[in-house]
Amino acid sequence: MATPKIHESEYRFCEILWANEPVNSTELVGLCKEKLGWSKATTYTVIRRLCQRGVCRNENTIVTSIISKEEAEVSEIDELMEKKFGGSLPAFIAAFARHEKLSDKDIAELEALIRAKKGE
Repeated sequence: MATPKIHESEYRFCEILWANEPVNSTELVGLCKEKLGWSKATTYTVIRRLCQRGVCRNENTIVTSIISKEEAEVSEIDELMEKKFGGSLPAFIAAFARHEKLSDKDIAELEALIRAKKGE
């Protein structure tokens, strides 16, 4: 099953959730007001929408994530690679490397990742 899309403002909410879960919905409203400037109604709307999409759950006023931060990040990277680079990891890395100088340490880490992926 594909990871549900998490939009930018929802992602900021999820970062608060991931850092504090399990969290009481009332406490979450306070955190969102403090960190995002959201009203109570906005926070509850986002909770409801994310629950409907299977990103989090709200049971007995306790909100927890269903999708981990790592799953959300991988999904975003996969979407970016597909949309901008036709799903090609080499094209993605080449584009990054053209604009960022890779240190010897960076290159060694990338080579180690590739060897590990190949099972060496």
